[in-house]
Amino acid sequence: MPPNLSLIRGKKCTFRKAIFPGTYIQGDGAIGELPAVINRFGGKGLIVASPSAMDGPLAKLRDQLPQGTTQVRFNGQCSDTELARLTSILSKHGPSVVVGAGGGKAIDAAKVLADRAGLPAITLPTIASTEASCSACAILHNEQGVAQQVHCLRRNPETVLVDSGIIARAPVRYLTSGMGNALATWFEARSCERTASPNECGGFRTFSSMALARLCYDTLMEYGVPAKQACEQRVVTPALERVIEANILLSGLGIECSGLAAAHSIHNGMAAYPATLPYHHGEKVAFGVLAGLHLADAVPDEMTAVYGFCVSVGLPVTFAQVGLGDASRDELLKVAERACAPNEGIHHEAGEVTPARVLAALLAADSMGRARRNNA
Repeated sequence: MPPNLSLIRGKKCTFRKAIFPGTYIQGDGAIGELPAVINRFGGKGLIVASPSAMDGPLAKLRDQLPQGTTQVRFNGQCSDTELARLTSILSKHGPSVVVGAGGGKAIDAAKVLADRAGLPAITLPTIASTEASCSACAILHNEQGVAQQVHCLRRNPETVLVDSGIIARAPVRYLTSGMGNALATWFEARSCERTASPNECGGFRTFSSMALARLCYDTLMEYGVPAKQACEQRVVTPALERVIEANILLSGLGIECSGLAAAHSIHNGMAAYPATLPYHHGEKVAFGVLAGLHLADAVPDEMTAVYGFCVSVGLPVTFAQVGLGDASRDELLKVAERACAPNEGIHHEAGEVTPARVLAALLAADSMGRARRNNA
């Protein structure tokens, strides 16, 4: 998610402001609630589903869906071309509600489709790698998968339906990447609070959103390792349930309602470097967290705890782990320069943030990460 959505959404607000999904449902077998949820919103759904969602969990539910509900296979990119195709299908079927099922891009496409049509949206994430299923924004990409712009929705999804059993059976890397993305929530919220910077919904953070951001961090630190172990065994445990909620709900509420700072901006700087493209969003955000801690002069005990967490769950702590192992200092400076673009949330950090400071933080993060890995 990009920074300063408060400026994109409209008039700048000086009040505390928070936005939330209408209903959040999570648990093993929760997908069984989908027919009832569709009926609650008129009974005629258009389900935009990734191939894995359509051929997997949704296939078992097909006979239970309300009559008149249509499923359409998502083509892979939340792009203008794909949205035009989906809009044509929507116009033909006239649904009362749009459902997005799958990963972040499929869900984003469904959210944009619903928003443009003035319809409610239901999201059904099949992985816990980002907060996309809860948020009131979507990222539009080109056909090559490069992010192009942000679409700000009029409201959050009406219902977020999270089946923990489906997520437990997904590749572990998605859960771990989601922990990397969620790890940024507290540190970016804290930076925005310290500098009285705006959040992503047009105001300033509420006291509850700060508490949720902190809960997100505490949950990851306490339950991240056993949650990963449960996912490796493809079983649902209380630890996994807690981390799924942290990755999807707490991260979503924390980021939108508390604000963005260094970690996501550094991700944006790295994402423009081609060698980082094979790495997941949350993996690059996690390294952005580490660089952000160096930028903010975090205390040593906090550094130790966060590096230890990343190593323990398999998140990147070095340049090599995010595709930057062969990057020259000039190339790394370009990463820092992109991270410091005028509209980036990194300027919510204290003091004047410059490319030189960010480059120093990147180099320090990698150096400490290499030392930690060598001593592990």
